[in-house]
Amino acid sequence: MLKITELSKTYEDGNLALDNLNLEISGGQIFALLGANGAGKSTTINIMCGFIPPSTGDVSIEDISMKAEPLKLRSKIAYLSENVMLYDNFTGYQNLQFFAEIAGKKMKKAELEQVLRDVGLQDSFIHKNIAKYSKGMRQKVGIAIALVKDTPLFLLDEPFSGLDPKAAYDFQMIIEKLRTEGKTIFMSTHDVFRAKEMADVVGIMKGGKLLMLKTKDELANEDLNKIYLQYIENREIS
Repeated sequence: MLKITELSKTYEDGNLALDNLNLEISGGQIFALLGANGAGKSTTINIMCGFIPPSTGDVSIEDISMKAEPLKLRSKIAYLSENVMLYDNFTGYQNLQFFAEIAGKKMKKAELEQVLRDVGLQDSFIHKNIAKYSKGMRQKVGIAIALVKDTPLFLLDEPFSGLDPKAAYDFQMIIEKLRTEGKTIFMSTHDVFRAKEMADVVGIMKGGKLLMLKTKDELANEDLNKIYLQYIENREIS
């Protein structure tokens, strides 16, 4: 479903942010990419979204190539950043309505309200200004916007960052529900625990290189935290 081929990014200052990344992810899978700050996780997502150009390589989704059809490729992606960009002077409903219209989706008021309920937003907040929302509530509106766009691939950049335990659990349930609906999730994260618990495939990146790639079954009896530290900090597994 998602294929990344020989993807690299070198910035003008000579910094090699991404080094020959090759990766394939099947439809209906959650892929978790672990790595410290500066590992290349966000660079990978930014290239996939079309925010920055790659130096070499290509990305394809459902056989649509980024090089050949960049706009068509972007239409296959819903992106949720670590800090969801919403209009604070709008309500949650108004934000969803606005972004739905941009995506060309014609939906009735009751339908949009139901999408917000489906992602766990309380009725009492649906028509309140975003400025009054917690970070977890903003994340829910962000995923509602992604749901309305109805794309096969969801790109999530540090989705659990700054969430309290209840909000993080709620968000995890939403992501896992998306997988049951056949959506593919590409998630960059620092959360080793949730990566092992949720992901069908886990990768570890350092210095722009993908150092490890293992399936859920391969990690079933392994301590992913120790493996992560071994790769990131060159520690020995005791």
